[in-house]
Amino acid sequence: MALLAVLVGVLGLAIGSFLNVVVYRIPLLRSIVSPPSACPTCGTRIKAYDNVPVLSWLVLRGKCRNCASPISVRYPLVELGTGLFFAAVAVWFSLAGGISTVSTGGVATWILRIVAFLFLAAVSVALGLIDLDTRTLPNRIVLPSYVVAIVLFGTTSVLTGDYGRLLGAGIGMAALWLAYLAMALAYPGGMGFGDVKLAGLLGFYLGWLGWGTLIVGGFAAFLLGGLFSIGLLVARKAGRKSSIPFGPWMLIGAWVGVFFGEIIAAGYLSLVGLS
Repeated sequence: MALLAVLVGVLGLAIGSFLNVVVYRIPLLRSIVSPPSACPTCGTRIKAYDNVPVLSWLVLRGKCRNCASPISVRYPLVELGTGLFFAAVAVWFSLAGGISTVSTGGVATWILRIVAFLFLAAVSVALGLIDLDTRTLPNRIVLPSYVVAIVLFGTTSVLTGDYGRLLGAGIGMAALWLAYLAMALAYPGGMGFGDVKLAGLLGFYLGWLGWGTLIVGGFAAFLLGGLFSIGLLVARKAGRKSSIPFGPWMLIGAWVGVFFGEIIAAGYLSLVGLS
């Protein structure tokens, strides 16, 4: 298990480096493939040996090798955070399959399951940062993610013969999409249609894991986002009419559901005497 965590964590470091490019270029409608990464100050292309996740930033002491312009600490933090995130996802879905109510179904489905949630982890990092920077959730990331999720989970269902989970994913997608659509229509400006589209994607993942995961993951976004807003008001960092990007809280809430949804739901039902 430790070896798995290390290998997937190293993959996460590399993906995190790529996500830095995605977060910078997607809002500018630029290609994420070309041209190669370069210093934004002097335009010098970054050499491969200066593009090693985290390590290169430390070796260069956070400065461009050519012009000595500062390189934001966010770059290595995104790389390190993505690496740790990937390792946590891989370990969780290897150790806690029973807790998350995911059927095993062999090595192929185990791999597909982990790949699906690693993909969601990468998308979560990218969308969360982009929403914080620009208050947008780009279609170029959200919409293709539906296709990836449907292909991965659809293949899993074919291999296991468990189509109930795929149905649950579809119901979860529709439920969260409709709920957010209703809020967007009822409170124009308070909830964007980017949030609506993201809600459908998150609902698909949460619904595939189970009803408890879906409910907890959906509710946690509003609870955590609300607590954060209250904290800003108390600290006088925002007013009653201030708005915050909600995408990051949707993503954080969804991951609370992924990791702890079934546990929280079971605990609540036991507390009220329904289980």
